Amino acid sequence: MLLNLLRLSVAALIIVALSGSLPAKAAPQNSEIPAWLQKHVGTGDNQIAPVVLARARALYQRKLRQGAVTNPCYLAKDATRPSTSRDGKPGGRFYIICEASKSFRAVPSGYGNGRKLQRANFSNSRQCAKNFSNAEGSKLTTGGSYLTAETRTSFKGYFRQSGKRIPFYRTFLLFDGEGDTANARERAIGGHPAVFLKWQCRFKNPQSPHADNEGYVPYGKLVNYTGGRSNGCTTWSQSASKDILELVEGNPTTLYIYPESSDINAVANAVKNRNSLSRAGLYWNAACLKTIGSPKFWPKRTLQPIINKWRRSLPKQPPLVLPICKRR
Repeated sequence: MLLNLLRLSVAALIIVALSGSLPAKAAPQNSEIPAWLQKHVGTGDNQIAPVVLARARALYQRKLRQGAVTNPCYLAKDATRPSTSRDGKPGGRFYIICEASKSFRAVPSGYGNGRKLQRANFSNSRQCAKNFSNAEGSKLTTGGSYLTAETRTSFKGYFRQSGKRIPFYRTFLLFDGEGDTANARERAIGGHPAVFLKWQCRFKNPQSPHADNEGYVPYGKLVNYTGGRSNGCTTWSQSASKDILELVEGNPTTLYIYPESSDINAVANAVKNRNSLSRAGLYWNAACLKTIGSPKFWPKRTLQPIINKWRRSLPKQPPLVLPICKRR
């Protein structure tokens, strides 16, 4: 009887760990993971850490059972990884996994750049993320469980391509979250291509459906920041964005982002107490942990008042009026 109870307790702990409610465990690969996928599990370039895959699979399988998703593929992200790989190219830390077709793909992805305020510095460098939060306006990443939702495409302005001024549209994929990530819509958190239009001027184009009351449209230069930082959203290269958006358009799936607040706090405590992460059963990318020293999670209840007070202190700015473009 006692032996059976012990077995049940151990089984329960394993299920809880896979569901993500305990700090990350650097456990051996799950025997249920198919052999073709196990080849992609690890901490090297273009690999997925065991705990990230375990949680992403657990979330996906739970949503499949609930009938919330039918998509044959699921998504994951490891925000503890560096922006660049050892060969100097953008590092793969966002994963597209389709077990039915035995497909695994690691692509670059951005993380939240944060802010540097007088009362609190929660900014992130270009290479590794140190700060995380679910506070609105923090511009930081929040790890946890998400579902992809609808897309919204918006006009950003005109840019020059092949000697012509053409309109630039960017599609934004909304996320719905749970727990710490439940305010994803409030924070306008989602995924989109890592490119924006840096406005420079405006030109007369009354035929454009996007012209203002005076017939002007904005013009600028496209800036690509693939693999760098974002305003808290998940960003991809333009080619990867096209594939991901096509994959989930009208067919939602799950997205698991690592690390969660419990992981961050557990790793921070281990670093503070000079405990080995591997011995403590915890995971963080080794190169980035060496760079940042220790990660920090800023809970909404702590950071939101600071952000709100900073916003109230900002002087009112007149509406932006772009100069008229010089003829070219």
